[in-house]
Amino acid sequence: MSVENKKSLRHLCLVFGDQLDQKSNLFANFDAEQDAIWMAEVSDESTQPSSSKQRTVLFLAAMRHFAAWIEQQNWPLIYFALSARQSSFVSALAHTLSEYSVQQIRCVLPGDYRVLQMLQDFCQQNEMALQILPDSHFIAEPGEFSTWAQDRQQLRMEYWYRQLRKRCDILMNNGKPEGGKWNYDADNRKAFGKAGPPKIPMPCDFAEDEIVQQVRQDVAEILPNLAGNLPRFFWPVNRAQALVALEDFIAKRLPTFGDYQDAMWKGEPWLFHSRISMAMNVKLLHPMEVIQAAQYAYRQGQAPLNAAEGFIRQVLGWREYVRGIYWLQREQWTQFNALNNHRDLPQIYWHGETRMNCMRQSLQQVFDYGYGHHIQRLMVTGLYALLAEVEPQQIEAWYLAMYVDAVAWVEVPNTLGMSQFADGGILASKPYIASGSYINRMSNYCSGCAFKPQAASGEKACPFTTLYWHFIYRHQSWLAEHPRLAMQVKHWLNKSESEQQAILQKAEQIFAQQTSQLY
Repeated sequence: MSVENKKSLRHLCLVFGDQLDQKSNLFANFDAEQDAIWMAEVSDESTQPSSSKQRTVLFLAAMRHFAAWIEQQNWPLIYFALSARQSSFVSALAHTLSEYSVQQIRCVLPGDYRVLQMLQDFCQQNEMALQILPDSHFIAEPGEFSTWAQDRQQLRMEYWYRQLRKRCDILMNNGKPEGGKWNYDADNRKAFGKAGPPKIPMPCDFAEDEIVQQVRQDVAEILPNLAGNLPRFFWPVNRAQALVALEDFIAKRLPTFGDYQDAMWKGEPWLFHSRISMAMNVKLLHPMEVIQAAQYAYRQGQAPLNAAEGFIRQVLGWREYVRGIYWLQREQWTQFNALNNHRDLPQIYWHGETRMNCMRQSLQQVFDYGYGHHIQRLMVTGLYALLAEVEPQQIEAWYLAMYVDAVAWVEVPNTLGMSQFADGGILASKPYIASGSYINRMSNYCSGCAFKPQAASGEKACPFTTLYWHFIYRHQSWLAEHPRLAMQVKHWLNKSESEQQAILQKAEQIFAQQTSQLY
């Protein structure tokens, strides 16, 4: 199309799939006479990197609902549906620029450094002006985290969390933390015991509307080989549904969440967890409204302090902290491998057929629902990858693909920093390692399992326990200097030579067989 025949636009305003924020900075100076919103469903974002069926349907359905909201505002919208067969953001943008004369491309800071780089490269190559706007979705102000982190020898979430608590006046009482303590983590670690969990209120589900059904059909036709299952879809995909999901959690599950947020139980994927992380991460919910809802429940006597504080700590503390860490180390994440792990991701992460009951339970719900709560991710699927010496970028790609709430800014540092310790301690103070005894204490997964959680060698040895001691053995030189893990090295050294050799031989057997269905 000749330049003379192109339609003119002042601003082409890009909205990515994790930016479905009705109060976005992008809309502050939007002029429907001169500007247009741009959205694109592109196949590469489900295949390179990979994305599961559940995750892909969630993102695309939420995008289409958001597009419907944009049209209700009578704003011009350029939308590439999956059926347009655009492979990438770059190809879709190039198509748009072939039809429009655009003065400037604008977008809120993407949640993925890869996407930001791609966009910057595209605009530079096409001599197109680009404006990146700050993301008002987050509580931390632009530059606040980097200023806080400057000149600190160690970055620890607890102190960042306290700063935000004070600035935002959350759970504060006359300048002091509510209840006299900043952190009630010690009161968040109860196990269910043999009796099992108390009655669990089932979280609300959302029926598949026409948009979800159409997305299902499109994904089945155009992206038929995505991982995971799609037996049913019940996630919130618009703001109204997200608000219902928030209210449902606050009223029904928050009161019990505090005691049991680290517990696990066979056949119970949800327990007392919120199931709203995906709604926040695509920005259907603002974190402050979520925090204020939990604080209000506490103030009204509807939830105990350990529940309100424990939940708020995850949102105000951890969520804001990992985003700060992500952008602080943005260029380094793909290179981090502090523990020098280079084994391939075991195939059980894709088919779930394993005799380890904890892994089978945790993986199956990921395949079916794209979900696992934080302890299942950290202390089951993540822990096994760490102990099995999996190359950290391989397990990171799996988490990004399989969980419906996965967006790079939150998933990458959680996986490579918190779970795999690939950053060498930038994000967390120590590797989160444990034997099968931890899983046995916090769940009933070990009941009826083929392996015994206390056994480190022999036919019934729990792979978690065997590989835990192999980890201690392999890294004993630096673990011996770590104040919180040195004792475990002493326990290893106190074992007899024959016991040590039996454990190490069993570990090598597991390494050799972990690509099969045996483990």
